[in-house]
Amino acid sequence: MATKAFKNDKIEKIKESIAKAKVAIVTDYRGLSVAEITELRRRLQKEGSDFTVIKNTLAKIAIKDTEFAPLEDMLKGPVALAIGFEDQVAPAKILTKFAKESKKTEIIGAVLDGNALTKEDVKKLAELPSKDEIYAKMLGCINAPAAGIANATNGVLRGLVTAMDAIREQKEKAAS
Repeated sequence: MATKAFKNDKIEKIKESIAKAKVAIVTDYRGLSVAEITELRRRLQKEGSDFTVIKNTLAKIAIKDTEFAPLEDMLKGPVALAIGFEDQVAPAKILTKFAKESKKTEIIGAVLDGNALTKEDVKKLAELPSKDEIYAKMLGCINAPAAGIANATNGVLRGLVTAMDAIREQKEKAAS
């Protein structure tokens, strides 16, 4: 049986994680083996997230009076919490893909920016482009006008060189 000090320590660890979190996703982990949970945890950690099997009563105490308080309604039965620290979309993508692959886990819901999301909302969130994809698109948009100007300038210069070459050839023909 866990001591009160142990429980308080767990609550503090949850509070620390929640304080840094951008998104929290609740999943039902029943049916997953330890190896599968470890694999999922590793996938999430690569993307700056964490996956924790959590005792509901401790989690409810830890999230009280935080933006993640709406999670309380989702904490029923054996659940695990995926917490995204860097990107809001990456944990949703990983969990959605893992749920399709394993067919043993189910997304229950999530909280993003203090708003509760249903499992359908989490699936829609997973369809959004990742932060890196958005950055790449933004850089492409920023770079496109500069590339267009460079191409236009090169086109004018190319046309000028072609015209000057044609005039030179005409003069050479006229001179001979």
